[in-house]
Amino acid sequence: MGEFTVYPAIDVRNGLVVRLHKGDYDKETRYGEDPLGVAQEYARLGARWLHLVDLDAARAGGYTLAAMLEEIVSTTGLQVQTGGGVRSADDVQALLDAGAARVVVGSVAVREPDTVTGWIERFGADRITVAFDTRTGEHGTWVLPVSGWTSLAETDLPTTLHRYADSGLRHALCTDIGRDGTLAGPNFNLYTFVTRAAPDVEVQASGGARHAADVRGCRKVGCAGVILGKALLEGRLTVTEAVAEERV
Repeated sequence: MGEFTVYPAIDVRNGLVVRLHKGDYDKETRYGEDPLGVAQEYARLGARWLHLVDLDAARAGGYTLAAMLEEIVSTTGLQVQTGGGVRSADDVQALLDAGAARVVVGSVAVREPDTVTGWIERFGADRITVAFDTRTGEHGTWVLPVSGWTSLAETDLPTTLHRYADSGLRHALCTDIGRDGTLAGPNFNLYTFVTRAAPDVEVQASGGARHAADVRGCRKVGCAGVILGKALLEGRLTVTEAVAEERV
Protein backbone atom coordinates (compact mmCIF):
# COMPACT_ATOMS: atom_id res chain seq x y z
CA MET A 1 0.00 0.00 0.00
CA GLY A 2 1.14 3.54 -0.75
CA GLU A 3 1.37 6.64 1.37
CA PHE A 4 -1.14 7.14 4.20
CA THR A 5 -2.49 10.64 4.81
CA VAL A 6 -4.19 12.28 7.78
CA TYR A 7 -6.73 14.96 6.81
CA PRO A 8 -7.69 17.31 9.66
CA ALA A 9 -11.17 18.57 8.86
CA ILE A 10 -12.72 21.99 9.24
CA ASP A 11 -16.45 22.20 8.58
CA VAL A 12 -17.70 25.77 8.18
CA ARG A 13 -21.27 27.01 8.56
CA ASN A 14 -22.18 30.69 8.74
CA GLY A 15 -18.47 31.45 9.07
CA LEU A 16 -18.09 29.29 12.18
CA VAL A 17 -16.15 26.09 12.80
CA VAL A 18 -18.84 23.49 13.52
CA ARG A 19 -19.52 19.77 13.64
CA LEU A 20 -22.84 18.14 12.89
CA HIS A 21 -24.05 15.00 14.65
CA LYS A 22 -24.79 12.28 12.08
CA GLY A 23 -25.16 14.94 9.39
CA ASP A 24 -28.11 16.62 11.12
CA TYR A 25 -28.06 20.38 10.54
CA ASP A 26 -30.24 20.82 13.63
CA LYS A 27 -27.60 19.13 15.80
CA GLU A 28 -24.69 21.49 15.44
CA THR A 29 -21.80 22.03 17.85
CA ARG A 30 -19.83 25.24 17.43
CA TYR A 31 -16.09 25.37 17.99
CA GLY A 32 -15.20 28.98 17.29
CA GLU A 33 -15.23 31.85 14.83
CA ASP A 34 -11.77 31.48 13.30
CA PRO A 35 -11.49 28.68 10.70
CA LEU A 36 -8.26 30.23 9.37
CA GLY A 37 -6.70 30.18 12.82
CA VAL A 38 -7.61 26.52 13.27
CA ALA A 39 -6.04 25.69 9.89
CA GLN A 40 -2.89 27.59 10.80
CA GLU A 41 -2.63 25.70 14.08
CA TYR A 42 -3.06 22.35 12.34
CA ALA A 43 -0.28 23.27 9.93
CA ARG A 44 1.97 24.33 12.82
CA LEU A 45 1.43 20.93 14.44
CA GLY A 46 2.55 19.07 11.34
CA ALA A 47 -0.47 18.54 9.12
CA ARG A 48 0.24 18.37 5.38
CA TRP A 49 -3.37 18.34 4.21
CA LEU A 50 -6.65 19.97 5.24
CA HIS A 51 -10.19 18.83 4.49
CA LEU A 52 -12.34 22.00 4.24
CA VAL A 53 -16.13 21.70 3.95
CA ASP A 54 -18.65 24.42 3.13
CA LEU A 55 -21.72 23.09 4.94
CA ASP A 56 -23.95 25.94 3.76
CA ALA A 57 -23.12 25.13 0.15
CA ALA A 58 -23.47 21.38 0.68
CA ARG A 59 -27.17 21.90 1.21
CA ALA A 60 -27.93 25.00 -0.87
CA GLY A 61 -25.19 25.01 -3.54
CA GLY A 62 -22.81 27.84 -4.36
CA TYR A 63 -19.43 27.45 -2.65
CA THR A 64 -18.82 30.40 -0.30
CA LEU A 65 -15.32 29.78 1.08
CA ALA A 66 -13.12 30.74 -1.88
CA ALA A 67 -11.52 33.71 -0.09
CA MET A 68 -10.88 31.60 3.00
CA LEU A 69 -9.44 28.82 0.85
CA GLU A 70 -7.02 31.23 -0.82
CA GLU A 71 -5.89 32.59 2.54
CA ILE A 72 -5.42 29.14 4.06
CA VAL A 73 -3.31 28.02 1.11
CA SER A 74 -1.23 31.19 1.04
CA THR A 75 -0.57 31.39 4.81
CA THR A 76 -0.19 27.73 5.84
CA GLY A 77 1.36 25.78 2.97
CA LEU A 78 -1.33 23.13 3.49
CA GLN A 79 -2.68 21.20 0.56
CA VAL A 80 -6.42 21.64 0.76
CA GLN A 81 -9.11 19.21 -0.29
CA THR A 82 -12.40 21.07 -0.30
CA GLY A 83 -16.01 20.85 -1.37
CA GLY A 84 -19.60 21.74 -0.72
CA GLY A 85 -22.08 22.72 -3.40
CA VAL A 86 -19.93 21.71 -6.37
CA ARG A 87 -22.40 21.30 -9.23
CA SER A 88 -20.52 22.06 -12.44
CA ALA A 89 -17.16 21.93 -14.18
CA ASP A 90 -16.96 25.69 -13.68
CA ASP A 91 -17.31 25.14 -9.93
CA VAL A 92 -14.43 22.67 -10.02
CA GLN A 93 -12.26 25.05 -12.01
CA ALA A 94 -13.04 27.94 -9.65
CA LEU A 95 -11.89 25.96 -6.61
CA LEU A 96 -8.74 24.80 -8.35
CA ASP A 97 -8.05 28.41 -9.36
CA ALA A 98 -8.52 29.46 -5.71
CA GLY A 99 -5.81 27.03 -4.68
CA ALA A 100 -7.52 23.74 -3.95
CA ALA A 101 -5.33 20.69 -4.46
CA ARG A 102 -8.41 18.50 -4.80
CA VAL A 103 -12.10 19.23 -5.19
CA VAL A 104 -14.61 17.06 -3.35
CA VAL A 105 -17.72 16.18 -5.34
CA GLY A 106 -20.63 14.63 -3.48
CA SER A 107 -24.29 14.74 -4.49
CA VAL A 108 -23.72 15.38 -8.20
CA ALA A 109 -21.26 12.45 -8.31
CA VAL A 110 -24.01 10.13 -7.13
CA ARG A 111 -26.74 11.61 -9.31
CA GLU A 112 -24.69 12.18 -12.49
CA PRO A 113 -21.76 9.74 -12.63
CA ASP A 114 -21.23 10.26 -16.35
CA THR A 115 -20.75 13.99 -15.74
CA VAL A 116 -18.26 13.49 -12.94
CA THR A 117 -16.26 10.80 -14.71
CA GLY A 118 -15.91 13.42 -17.45
CA TRP A 119 -14.50 15.84 -14.88
CA ILE A 120 -12.02 13.22 -13.73
CA GLU A 121 -10.83 12.88 -17.31
CA ARG A 122 -10.75 16.65 -17.86
CA PHE A 123 -9.07 17.79 -14.63
CA GLY A 124 -7.10 14.65 -13.80
CA ALA A 125 -7.74 11.85 -11.35
CA ASP A 126 -5.55 13.49 -8.69
CA ARG A 127 -7.68 16.66 -8.64
CA ILE A 128 -11.07 15.09 -7.88
CA THR A 129 -12.25 13.29 -4.74
CA VAL A 130 -15.64 11.61 -4.97
CA ALA A 131 -17.49 11.57 -1.66
CA PHE A 132 -19.62 8.54 -0.91
CA ASP A 133 -21.68 9.43 2.16
CA THR A 134 -23.50 6.28 3.18
CA ARG A 135 -25.65 4.60 5.78
CA THR A 136 -27.29 1.20 6.07
CA GLY A 137 -30.63 1.01 4.29
CA GLU A 138 -33.77 -0.97 5.09
CA HIS A 139 -32.51 -4.10 3.36
CA GLY A 140 -28.98 -4.03 4.72
CA THR A 141 -27.27 -2.49 1.71
CA TRP A 142 -25.29 0.74 1.80
CA VAL A 143 -27.51 3.55 0.50
CA LEU A 144 -26.36 7.02 -0.59
CA PRO A 145 -28.06 10.09 0.91
CA VAL A 146 -27.45 13.31 -1.05
CA SER A 147 -28.14 17.09 -0.86
CA GLY A 148 -26.53 17.54 2.53
CA TRP A 149 -27.89 14.08 3.45
CA THR A 150 -31.49 15.32 3.17
CA SER A 151 -32.68 12.92 0.42
CA LEU A 152 -31.83 9.45 -0.86
CA ALA A 153 -30.24 8.56 -4.22
CA GLU A 154 -31.79 5.84 -6.36
CA THR A 155 -28.51 3.93 -6.60
CA ASP A 156 -26.46 2.28 -3.83
CA LEU A 157 -22.82 2.36 -2.78
CA PRO A 158 -21.58 -0.92 -4.34
CA THR A 159 -23.10 -0.09 -7.73
CA THR A 160 -21.79 3.47 -7.81
CA LEU A 161 -18.36 2.58 -6.46
CA HIS A 162 -17.79 -0.10 -9.09
CA ARG A 163 -18.87 2.28 -11.84
CA TYR A 164 -16.33 4.88 -10.75
CA ALA A 165 -13.57 2.35 -10.15
CA ASP A 166 -13.99 1.22 -13.74
CA SER A 167 -13.81 4.84 -14.94
CA GLY A 168 -10.47 5.88 -13.48
CA LEU A 169 -11.43 7.20 -10.06
CA ARG A 170 -8.36 7.54 -7.82
CA HIS A 171 -9.60 9.27 -4.65
CA ALA A 172 -12.77 8.37 -2.76
CA LEU A 173 -13.95 9.70 0.57
CA CYS A 174 -16.32 7.34 2.35
CA THR A 175 -18.33 8.59 5.33
CA ASP A 176 -20.50 6.42 7.55
CA ILE A 177 -23.19 8.97 8.35
CA GLY A 178 -24.28 7.00 11.39
CA ARG A 179 -20.86 7.56 12.96
CA ASP A 180 -20.13 11.06 11.72
CA GLY A 181 -19.55 13.38 14.66
CA THR A 182 -20.22 10.62 17.22
CA LEU A 183 -16.71 9.63 18.36
CA ALA A 184 -18.00 6.05 18.27
CA GLY A 185 -15.08 4.68 16.27
CA PRO A 186 -14.77 4.09 12.51
CA ASN A 187 -16.86 1.47 10.76
CA PHE A 188 -14.02 -0.87 9.84
CA ASN A 189 -16.42 -3.32 8.20
CA LEU A 190 -17.46 -0.61 5.75
CA TYR A 191 -13.89 0.35 4.93
CA THR A 192 -12.82 -3.26 4.55
CA PHE A 193 -15.65 -3.72 2.06
CA VAL A 194 -14.86 -0.55 0.10
CA THR A 195 -11.10 -1.12 -0.12
CA ARG A 196 -11.59 -4.70 -1.27
CA ALA A 197 -14.31 -3.76 -3.76
CA ALA A 198 -12.12 -1.07 -5.35
CA PRO A 199 -8.48 -1.97 -4.64
CA ASP A 200 -7.10 0.61 -7.08
CA VAL A 201 -8.98 3.49 -5.44
CA GLU A 202 -7.35 5.40 -2.58
CA VAL A 203 -10.05 5.43 0.11
CA GLN A 204 -10.29 8.07 2.82
CA ALA A 205 -12.19 6.94 5.92
CA SER A 206 -14.51 9.44 7.58
CA GLY A 207 -16.75 9.23 10.62
CA GLY A 208 -16.21 8.28 14.24
CA ALA A 209 -12.41 8.36 14.63
CA ARG A 210 -11.40 9.03 18.25
CA HIS A 211 -7.71 8.35 18.82
CA ALA A 212 -4.46 7.14 17.30
CA ALA A 213 -5.58 3.51 17.39
CA ASP A 214 -8.51 4.38 15.13
CA VAL A 215 -6.15 6.09 12.69
CA ARG A 216 -3.99 2.98 12.78
CA GLY A 217 -7.03 0.77 12.24
CA CYS A 218 -8.08 2.67 9.12
CA ARG A 219 -4.62 2.17 7.69
CA LYS A 220 -4.66 -1.52 8.63
CA VAL A 221 -7.87 -2.25 6.68
CA GLY A 222 -6.39 -0.68 3.55
CA CYS A 223 -7.48 2.95 3.63
CA ALA A 224 -5.15 5.53 2.13
CA GLY A 225 -6.20 8.22 4.58
CA VAL A 226 -8.50 9.28 7.40
CA ILE A 227 -10.55 12.42 8.02
CA LEU A 228 -10.32 13.75 11.57
CA GLY A 229 -12.80 16.33 12.81
CA LYS A 230 -14.38 16.26 16.24
CA ALA A 231 -11.57 14.30 17.91
CA LEU A 232 -9.13 17.10 17.08
CA LEU A 233 -11.49 19.93 17.96
CA GLU A 234 -12.23 18.40 21.36
CA GLY A 235 -8.61 17.57 22.14
CA ARG A 236 -9.07 13.81 22.29
CA LEU A 237 -6.34 13.46 19.67
CA THR A 238 -3.72 15.95 18.56
CA VAL A 239 -2.60 16.58 15.02
CA THR A 240 0.93 15.69 16.09
CA GLU A 241 -0.21 12.29 17.37
CA ALA A 242 -2.30 11.67 14.28
CA VAL A 243 0.33 12.55 11.68
CA ALA A 244 2.85 10.34 13.52
CA GLU A 245 0.70 7.44 12.27
CA GLU A 246 1.47 8.43 8.67
CA ARG A 247 5.01 7.23 9.15
CA VAL A 248 4.41 4.04 11.14
